[in-house]
Amino acid sequence: MTPILENEMKRRGVCVVIPTYNNGQFLASVLNDVLRYTSLVVVVNDGSTDRTGEVLARYSAQVEVVSYPQNRGKGYALGKGFDRAEALGYAHAISMDADGQHFADDLPRFVETAAAHPDAMLVGCRELRQKNMPKKNTFANKLSNFWFAVQTGVRLPDTQAGFRLYPLAKMKGLRAVTSRYEAELELLVRLAWRNVAQIPVPIRARYPPPAERVSHFRPGIDFLRISALNAILVLLAIAYGHLSRIIRRLLQ
Repeated sequence: MTPILENEMKRRGVCVVIPTYNNGQFLASVLNDVLRYTSLVVVVNDGSTDRTGEVLARYSAQVEVVSYPQNRGKGYALGKGFDRAEALGYAHAISMDADGQHFADDLPRFVETAAAHPDAMLVGCRELRQKNMPKKNTFANKLSNFWFAVQTGVRLPDTQAGFRLYPLAKMKGLRAVTSRYEAELELLVRLAWRNVAQIPVPIRARYPPPAERVSHFRPGIDFLRISALNAILVLLAIAYGHLSRIIRRLLQ
């Protein structure tokens, strides 16, 4: 563990939230990586049916664990992680994926940026042209970035990475209505409508060869869910979102 980073996270009320569903083969290495930097970790077991429970049992003395029996989706798991983080007194939560895609050595960068921008939403931004990154991910991200700009008037280089810092103190009562992958986009848009600053943070990402890759993203149904959400958010932006940002800016 890095005492300097751990102490800074405690001082600023920052923890790490890791939602996991059937990532048993990667979870131990992810936790070992994170625990080199901090023990302020909340893991949400989203109804896993593999050996995830066994792995978490070995780490129960080192991390906070939230579990429930039925898989509810990443958005729901994030909400449960945020609830637990708030109950423990944290003001910020850094979300990380449990599949080994993210590198814990990027955690200090989030904490340093949060020190300079304590009320901001920090959004991890990957190098989208790196080796092994699926081409469909690059296309989907560009499409998501476009719709996000339409919905919020804010431009970000990567609106789909799960490595982020959420300002819990600015999110009182705000949880995603959607429950799966689209929830991360929903939260990003709704925070923008609240005029919460969105700051990109460069991160690395690991993409193993296709034969070794494990993903619970369902290309058909999840793409439809995200497309439907984008359509709804565009309508809400016209009816509420853009006006809300203007009014909040004037009041500030």
